[in-house]
Amino acid sequence: MKDSSPRILLVEDERHLAAGLKLNFEFEGFVVEIAGAAREAMSLLARAEPFQVMVLDVSLPDIDGFELCERIRRAGNYTPVIMLTARSSPQDRVAGLEAGADDYLTKPFELDELLARVRSQLRRRRWDSAVEPTPHTGDVLRFGEAVLDFARQEASCRGQPIKLTRLEFDLVRYFAEHAGRVIPREELLQEVWKLRNWPNTRTVDNFLMRLRRHFEADPVEPAHFLSVRGAGYKFVPEPDAPRSP
Repeated sequence: MKDSSPRILLVEDERHLAAGLKLNFEFEGFVVEIAGAAREAMSLLARAEPFQVMVLDVSLPDIDGFELCERIRRAGNYTPVIMLTARSSPQDRVAGLEAGADDYLTKPFELDELLARVRSQLRRRRWDSAVEPTPHTGDVLRFGEAVLDFARQEASCRGQPIKLTRLEFDLVRYFAEHAGRVIPREELLQEVWKLRNWPNTRTVDNFLMRLRRHFEADPVEPAHFLSVRGAGYKFVPEPDAPRSP
């Protein structure tokens, strides 16, 4: 009988730490594969049996974890990624999230916190897969020529599939839930990025430009993802419809 225990890919080059984490994960009922470098991780991901969570260290001997995460996402793999790093600055957290990570934990960390974050990603994955999306549940968003299925993490525009990171899906969902309202940059950073007092004003702008390239007929003259000078941003699903201020 096939083992139904959740599978974790642990990418960590510190052998003692990797061995200790593997032992504790297995004690909690997980099946764990260890990769000591990015190339080994990509090889394991190419196998038929999928992983449910990836725990990925930033400092690796071949390429760093940010680049590895980006390659994983570009390959179309959207398994939840929790990044581990000794880098604790907000800039590094943003870099991890922009690379496509779902969560970010700094070293040293408590084992219980890491286990809680792994379980959180597993629950979120189960909730997503349990929802049967329909246009009436709020899990499918249509605007312009775009269709986003939040439950299946699928997006398309003009009939062509588009690969979005989890953070990009979360950002669009937040815009959709507050359609027509001007949302301050600080609110987006706090509610979507989970950052407070973040001084870099370009983080949201960079993501907005990517969404415009994906979904706007003319990214230079956007109709849906708007910047409101001095106030924030606004999402308009139907540009011809009356808009709230």
